[in-house]
Amino acid sequence: MENNFAVEKSRMIKEQLRGRGIKDERIIQAFRDTPRHLFVPQGYRNRAYADRPLPIGDGQTISQPYIVAFMTELLELAGDERVLEIGTGSGFQTAILARIVDEVFTVERNGDLQARGESVIKSLGIDNVHYSVHDGTVGWKRYAPYERILGTGGVPEVPSSLLDQLDEDGLIVIPVGSKRQQRLYKVKKRGQKVTYSKGVYCSFVPLVGSEGW
Repeated sequence: MENNFAVEKSRMIKEQLRGRGIKDERIIQAFRDTPRHLFVPQGYRNRAYADRPLPIGDGQTISQPYIVAFMTELLELAGDERVLEIGTGSGFQTAILARIVDEVFTVERNGDLQARGESVIKSLGIDNVHYSVHDGTVGWKRYAPYERILGTGGVPEVPSSLLDQLDEDGLIVIPVGSKRQQRLYKVKKRGQKVTYSKGVYCSFVPLVGSEGW
């Protein structure tokens, strides 16, 4: 079975990542080093490297591989950042970020879901992730500011708390729109100036919270 996963991972990298324009070799290597099937429930592991999102329980999903890579690339990472992730979910995106940047601070409102992801991440020897269970739409003020913030669920508008906790030279990537369809926003802060760029259409589960849904 592990041999099959290795073959499927290589195909995923070739067709879904490189084939669609992912160029950052650090992201490619992070995918190569991270066994995606471990983040997927047992009953779906035969589809872990497929070009689609998969259910992980509690009404949540693990995003398709390309979307994880694409959003990571949109963050324009230098490698020395402290990244706030809103929505730990399966933990796969968390692990990809942690292999590239200095520290990841990840927030999830579902404690059971985060515990499963944390267990897998730690089993891989990744130790630069900080975990919290609370309403992620209000960020994680204790460790702010963050150079990068990534939202892994859809919001009706960019939460003001995330903007407040963003470094003065920081960047947010987050899906913004309705519950059924969003666009990936890239939000850049330069001092007191904030600019918003609308990207591709997408469909993420809603981020539930006081500044989300």
